Amino acid sequence: MQTGNLPQSLSMNSPFGGPSASNPTAAGAPANKDRKMATAEHLVLDLSNPDLRENALLELSKNKELFQDLAPFVWNSFGTIAALIQEIVSIYPVLSPPNLTPAQSNRVCNALALLQCVASHPDTRMLFLNAHIPLYLYPFLNTTGKSRPFEYLRLTSLGVIGALVKVDDTEVISFLLSTEIIPLCLRTMEMGSELSKTVATFIVQKILLDDVGLDYICTTAERFFAVGRVLGNMVAALAEQPSSRLLKHIIRCYLRLSDNPRACDALRSCLPDMLRDVTFSSCLREDQTTRRWLQQLLHNVGVNRVPTLQAGAGFDHMLVN
Repeated sequence: MQTGNLPQSLSMNSPFGGPSASNPTAAGAPANKDRKMATAEHLVLDLSNPDLRENALLELSKNKELFQDLAPFVWNSFGTIAALIQEIVSIYPVLSPPNLTPAQSNRVCNALALLQCVASHPDTRMLFLNAHIPLYLYPFLNTTGKSRPFEYLRLTSLGVIGALVKVDDTEVISFLLSTEIIPLCLRTMEMGSELSKTVATFIVQKILLDDVGLDYICTTAERFFAVGRVLGNMVAALAEQPSSRLLKHIIRCYLRLSDNPRACDALRSCLPDMLRDVTFSSCLREDQTTRRWLQQLLHNVGVNRVPTLQAGAGFDHMLVN
């Protein structure tokens, strides 16, 4: 294994890794850290062995937060990323027709957890993106099965994409838009569990908060109304089964859309009435931030707002053509 590219804390034979004999108390923490990293290194190397991979995936995914700089080690160690991709690709055949078992779902989700670790780390995030690894996850987001194995797979895949968008980076947003992530998120927002819907809506929110993302969604009427229709359906569903966490992301998406003049003009007629009345008052009672967002949204789309567009320049005109 080549270790030249590894951070010093992960090098097998770091000359500065040993504790100081003159201070045994201070030496305890570094020694414990060294043991943890030795365990992590051993498990990562086990990933390249098909006979040892399943246990290594389980242990690393359970304890990934304990291992500092695990992501660079996973990325730079020989064959590890290839092994993780092999795990992902191996279950494509059971996606359609849907024959995914809980054991298969758990195993591939453990592999996805390691990829999320790589996607989250500043030293590996862009390497991960430039290798187009998110594309391997898209078949999981394109599934429609509602059983627990499929839902777990969908949620874990969204977690990887969510890790990418958490850091505000236009390059990340541009990549995701170029690979058509929006339709995949909208699909989950329509048919996923509450948690999956929340993560998918968070991803759309982060894309919208970037100017490139807002421009992309508001460039055509079809894109805007595709997003608006799904958001509207979610609001209607939340009236029956409230979720303050999901509602918060939905309102933030609407508020950001209102920053675009044409979208704001369209929202005057397509913003759900339930956001204009007291339907969600109790749901938002304790959430001052979301209440403020909703008030700003209603102000932005208020009928007294001075139009910033000439007649015929909005989405209605675009749809007519």
